[in-house]
Amino acid sequence: MQADFWNDKRPAGVPSTIDINAYDSVVEVFERSCKRFADRPAFSNLGVTLTYGELDALSAAFAAWLQQHTSLAPGDRIAVQMPNVLQYPIAVFGALRAGLIVVNTNPLYTEREMRHQFKDAGARALVYLNLFGKRVQEVLPDTDIEYLIEAKMGDLLATPKGWLVNTLVDKLKKMVPAYSLPQAISFKRALREGRGRQLKPASLGLDDIAVLQYTGGTTGLAKGAMLTHGNLVANMLQVLACFSQHGPDGQKMIKEGQEVMIAPLPLYHIYAFTANCMCMMVTGNHNILITNPRDIPAFIKELGKWRFSALLGLNTLFVALMDHPQFKNLDFSALKVTNSGGTALVKATAERWEALTGCRIVEGYGLTETSPVASTNPYGQLARLGTVGIPVAGTAYKVIDEEGNELPLGERGELCIKGPQVMKGYWRQPEATAQTLDAEGWLKTGDIAVIDEDGYTRIVDRKKDMIIVSGFNVYPNEIEDVVMSHPQVASCAAIGVPDERSGEAVKLFVVAREGGVSIEELKAFCKANFTGYKVPRQIVLRDALPMTPVGKILRRELREEG
Repeated sequence: MQADFWNDKRPAGVPSTIDINAYDSVVEVFERSCKRFADRPAFSNLGVTLTYGELDALSAAFAAWLQQHTSLAPGDRIAVQMPNVLQYPIAVFGALRAGLIVVNTNPLYTEREMRHQFKDAGARALVYLNLFGKRVQEVLPDTDIEYLIEAKMGDLLATPKGWLVNTLVDKLKKMVPAYSLPQAISFKRALREGRGRQLKPASLGLDDIAVLQYTGGTTGLAKGAMLTHGNLVANMLQVLACFSQHGPDGQKMIKEGQEVMIAPLPLYHIYAFTANCMCMMVTGNHNILITNPRDIPAFIKELGKWRFSALLGLNTLFVALMDHPQFKNLDFSALKVTNSGGTALVKATAERWEALTGCRIVEGYGLTETSPVASTNPYGQLARLGTVGIPVAGTAYKVIDEEGNELPLGERGELCIKGPQVMKGYWRQPEATAQTLDAEGWLKTGDIAVIDEDGYTRIVDRKKDMIIVSGFNVYPNEIEDVVMSHPQVASCAAIGVPDERSGEAVKLFVVAREGGVSIEELKAFCKANFTGYKVPRQIVLRDALPMTPVGKILRRELREEG
């Protein structure tokens, strides 16, 4: 389908086109916003709030330090390995202003994963939190990293409080394993030495790479998606177009300088990077960084401090919040946007969230390779549960069969995406790029989808997760969605396992809510809800399921267990 097929399907206020040339680079977006909203709060964390003006000055100091105290040149790679702390936006925007390519690195990576990413990217510098110093020390000899910049949790707090936080983290909580990296420069020192120094503006264009965002680590060695300044600017403008939807008052849903957005998803993940670092910035809004969203009591306590209007999350996080008794006592009167992404939203979760908060969860769809948002639902009552909405402005979808032929509306096949947010390719992997991107710019997603007659898309499953039972296709998402509606199921995952009789059979892993659930009860529930070949042959009760840091269940690990 061509992109204009969806033009008359967008809600009031949402434009069908974006001006890709509105900005020259991500840096221009950042610098314009910092000047325009200088006195407004940009990011808050650990009781400290940075205004846009302060963020501008600090990132300029970091950029100047990089230019004057290292031999790094524009186009060199700098890895950033930090959770959601204020140093993250300072380091990332500072690096981009110096003309460097940012390599977002998951703080929970194992040493094997760190080695692969740093070596593959050819990173010459690393900004990290001292909590990860021991792992950095282990991997350093196997990388090309020459410059280490070490941050500590209390860096941006007033001196007595900062020292207290650092001591608490290190000595009392024992969160900093012993290590020795004498060559590391402290983040505070870099800011101090860069302050007041002349920053030489980098010559950047929309086709230049801004970020290497690694993906595919759950299916083998991670690949670096080359996301250009143009990709990120386009996706920011596309998401902003969605935010332009008219609310019940006839005004834009997201208003400049008035919104408080909760950011529990890690900024190093492309979903939060685009939404929290880019979209909220260009509208002059306020991001509340949640460093450890797994600490649900502390998370809810932080939520209680703000009259928040937007929350970015995903299914596992929504469930964890709602399961805490204090959650229902929060003030949801300002909440108008709850966005879900990263993994499929379960119908039972969405219904429960709306009943509790009064705000409907809007599910979208995207990939690291699409910077990441490719489609989203309209907000409010126009949202269609069970779909990922319609493609964002300037984006086209099509569904193809095994031979690559485009299928008509309503047919099931592999989803392909075309738009200005689609990556340049995989870093130094021309073969993998050619397998994913065709000559016309269509990106094969590996996801099975159906585009309805009215343009809404349903993701049925991942191509490789499909289970074939006696020749019938079984989609794990369907099994999980239904089982999650059982009142005693907290989370679950379905995989295919070899079966002599049927080729494959469904195996179900279940984590029960408090009070528990029996295997017999689950079997009876499945028999009542599924046709014979879809009923799980095996059901296993577990205390927890393996997940990525963003909350995606790792079916691969469960398959490896058998």
